[in-house]
Amino acid sequence: MHPTAELRGPFEDHALLWGLVFVVGILSVLPLARLVLEAVAPDGEWSAQALTRVLSSSTTWTATRHSLVTALGGTLLAVAIGAVVALIVSLTDIRGRNAFVFCFVLPMMIAPQVLALAWLQLFGPSSPLLRMIGVAPSPGKNPLYSPEGIILVLGVQYAPLVFLTLRAGLRALPRELIEAGLAGGAGPLTVLRTVVLPLMTPPLVAGVALSFVSCLGNFGIAALLGIPANYLVLPTLIYQRLAGLGPGVLSEVSALSMLIGFIAVAGLLLQDLMTRRRDFRISTASSVARPFELRRWRLPVEALLWTFSILVLALPLIALVLASLVPAVGVPLTVKTATLGNYDFVLFGHAAAKRALINSFTLSAIAAIVIVLIAVPLAYFLVWRRSRPLALIGLLIEMPYALPGVVLAIAAILLFLKPLPLVGLSLYNTVWIILFCYLARFLVLGLRPVISGYRQIDRTLEEASQIAGARLLRRLRTIILPLVAPAASAGALLIFLMAFNELTVSALLWSSGAETLGVILFSFQQGGDSTYAAALGALTVVVTTALMLLTLFMAGKLPPGVLPWRD
Repeated sequence: MHPTAELRGPFEDHALLWGLVFVVGILSVLPLARLVLEAVAPDGEWSAQALTRVLSSSTTWTATRHSLVTALGGTLLAVAIGAVVALIVSLTDIRGRNAFVFCFVLPMMIAPQVLALAWLQLFGPSSPLLRMIGVAPSPGKNPLYSPEGIILVLGVQYAPLVFLTLRAGLRALPRELIEAGLAGGAGPLTVLRTVVLPLMTPPLVAGVALSFVSCLGNFGIAALLGIPANYLVLPTLIYQRLAGLGPGVLSEVSALSMLIGFIAVAGLLLQDLMTRRRDFRISTASSVARPFELRRWRLPVEALLWTFSILVLALPLIALVLASLVPAVGVPLTVKTATLGNYDFVLFGHAAAKRALINSFTLSAIAAIVIVLIAVPLAYFLVWRRSRPLALIGLLIEMPYALPGVVLAIAAILLFLKPLPLVGLSLYNTVWIILFCYLARFLVLGLRPVISGYRQIDRTLEEASQIAGARLLRRLRTIILPLVAPAASAGALLIFLMAFNELTVSALLWSSGAETLGVILFSFQQGGDSTYAAALGALTVVVTTALMLLTLFMAGKLPPGVLPWRD
């Protein structure tokens, strides 16, 4: 190797690493730092006026109480559903496991506002499904316009999140611990209570924390079900403050965003405290535990699982599709009244809907591609050159996704409200500010599968090419990228799905010409055009389901756990 090449290699490696650190700082640290600065020093000088106004307002504490009620209620329901299903799916010999897991996880991949709309169409007075069987509620009444309705839909939305977290822990449960309990004369329920559940405390607590933070920051469900009932939570309060009074209230909404962030961080810290108090390490590494045989109970359990799936997934989606086929709200659905006019309107007749479709597709695709380009070299350093500073970078990447989306949206407004220094460009009121938030929020979703891919790679080829003189960028392009491509592709598809249906961030950032599908659907529903909203929602469900099915074709090439909807 030429001497200059030996010197140039480490220099280029460090240059790439510092470039990635700079990107992470711009995406993760800078917006949140700007948010805190606006709340405590809006004019460049320390001032507690904004915080005082927010904290002394009764509206703030009413919305905070509502947020805690719905977040805790939704979390309890999600944990009850997700934990039971995870134990049954992971520890028993039920049949059709992959198909059921796909159906059970699907609600989490559907946009929250679409899921809320589907439930509204199921239980509303104009529900075509209920009107067919003559049990529709009286006009003007919908039981979902209530805190109980918000809790119900939040629980259904995030039960798969608890399921996935707990199932990952159950997969690592050693066989001999269960078999030792059974050999000692304990029954399956005793083994579950004394062996399995104590060891599953960390993943269960992690699922609780993730579910709580997700419920706390959810905008789509709280807006569609809460605003008509005048039941405001913190995200919807921020939305109304910002939409009604404009950028002049940025200091107050920054303080409100910090309040949400404080509650979310407190939940995450409580999770860490609960898992640190005891030692849950397993000092063995055997194969996965053999499933319990249900014998005569297998068919009833399978029937119960599929009945649940029909009730929480199939019926709301059927109601959504039926509502999209009626010409107007309240018109009974018959062979003569059924129409595809709503689909024609949202696809071809509504200019903003067409722009939103293009914007959502373009922003989601760009975000997926850019994040993969960042994640592949970043994972190289995080996995193969581990250090404490790099571990800190990993934590910083988690922040925009762990905190509620409304916090990131307000931070982005503050960051880009004025033109950028040096270049003089302003991203505010453009589609690019939404892209920035997608990159910040979903970077961790693209990074996790790539990290899993790196951990399955034999590093021999990469080290051999390094000895032969190949620099890092060339090794990444010619050796590493082809090996992690399946995992990176799965991460890109996951990012596309999440961004394509996103509303929480874009609801605060959209402007004329920069609409997204989530914004248009929300606008349709708020404006009383629920048939158009149903048609648009049904189209997004079709796209989401099709992309999820597409990923199954490359499932055999992916590391375990990369596809959350595959057992």
